[in-house]
Amino acid sequence: MTLILPLLEGILISAIVSLIAWTQEYTLWIHWGDAATAVGRGGILSLCCMVVFYYADLYDLRIVPNFSRYFSRLPKSLFFVLFPLIVFYTLSPMAEITPNPFISGFLTLLVITGFLLPLRAIFYAILGNKRFIKRALILGASPFAYQLIREIEAHPRSRYSTIGIVDDIVPSDNLPSRYPFLGSFKDLIKIIDETRPDRIIVALARSEDLPLRDLLQTRLHGVVVEDGVKVYERLTGKLAIDSLTPNSLIFSQDFNKRRLEIGLRRTFSLVLALPGLLLIFPLMVIIALAIKLDSEGPVFFVQERVGLRGRIFRLLKFRTMYPAQQQTSEWVRDNGHRITQIGKRLRKFRLDELPQLFNILRGDMDLVGPRPHPVSNYPLFVMVLRNASDYSGEAIPYYSLRCVIRPGVTGWAQVRYGYANDLEEEIEKMRYDLYYIKHMSLGLDLRIFLDTIKVALLGQGSEAANTAQHLPGSQDAVKSGRRSWESKSTVEK
Repeated sequence: MTLILPLLEGILISAIVSLIAWTQEYTLWIHWGDAATAVGRGGILSLCCMVVFYYADLYDLRIVPNFSRYFSRLPKSLFFVLFPLIVFYTLSPMAEITPNPFISGFLTLLVITGFLLPLRAIFYAILGNKRFIKRALILGASPFAYQLIREIEAHPRSRYSTIGIVDDIVPSDNLPSRYPFLGSFKDLIKIIDETRPDRIIVALARSEDLPLRDLLQTRLHGVVVEDGVKVYERLTGKLAIDSLTPNSLIFSQDFNKRRLEIGLRRTFSLVLALPGLLLIFPLMVIIALAIKLDSEGPVFFVQERVGLRGRIFRLLKFRTMYPAQQQTSEWVRDNGHRITQIGKRLRKFRLDELPQLFNILRGDMDLVGPRPHPVSNYPLFVMVLRNASDYSGEAIPYYSLRCVIRPGVTGWAQVRYGYANDLEEEIEKMRYDLYYIKHMSLGLDLRIFLDTIKVALLGQGSEAANTAQHLPGSQDAVKSGRRSWESKSTVEK
């Protein structure tokens, strides 16, 4: 989601409504009074629209990549905007309204829609205009280079158009691409003169092969040279852990967080957790009673998890499953038959996670961060350094980096990916966790918190609890992961 789009639409909505109200003593549906009141009320209506549009994903270009998709989702969103408008027109102490608040809200939406549609049409026209698309030349024919090309094609916000690939090694037949192989590095300057790219994206598997002198000359002529790993991060919101090296991590400051960052993050968690716990405590009492009436067993599910710097703590959740009668795997999809009736509802709206607010107050967790894994998972996931240059035997590369910060009740991987049901999907989630740790900020925490509220209120993503619906992984990895879990007792994820 880009910030420019909601800001433009919010300002436009506020300006339109305020201007109409201010320039006419009595409009068709409302009397607003002086200019200050008009601006204030226009801001409130604008905020209502922005909140509803945000929760309807109208600002997420992955979901509404073009005008037709936006237009098809807009009516349902406007329907939900109508309700806060009716409440506003009914309860506003400074507005003289017509006898029918529904007509007032409907007329307001008509005016807003009449300005929003042209704005979006212009936005999508600019987004799809070839003049604004950067022609990119890819340096490297590695698997990562082809993965990067696929991400560029899949993301409407990438603003890239791949024109070809350059490498000293001719691509093998098992790396398909519809983009031409243009030649080797010795012909790089000639290739650049012929193709005239706007960007050169370096996606080499071997940094020592980088043609530094030619790239420096290219930069002096105004062509932007970008690191493929950073482009990949920007497009996907996750780290390309396959392209990371031990040396890059040892000398990187991205995973070495300052005390100020940690302190601000901790303050953010406490400021939201303490009043939140006081507000929802009556709801937690009701949930506890419902669990006791629904099935036999304890109210809370308590499990040892791995936290900050590998410290073990006891995580609290509301119990959502019947107690296990025999050993089974720990993947959520293999335990759907054990979920209780109350548990299904708690999981759908993430209410089973509420007791973890106590873990925040105890210092075990923060509100946002990588989800803590059970202690029994650690031997399967953790990275063990065999020697200075061999990471080939690791289940999940650089897994231990998750422990440099406190785990969270919610996280970047939770809102962007959801549940994992095998080892391959855990690796995919790891990419998001490391991206969060590298780019950790209060702004990113706030975005994750707002996305979590959306997921919880709308009950989104719960289907992934029982079925694998993410990127397909290697069958060997999945089978290996399953075998590693067969001997472990079942726990709730």
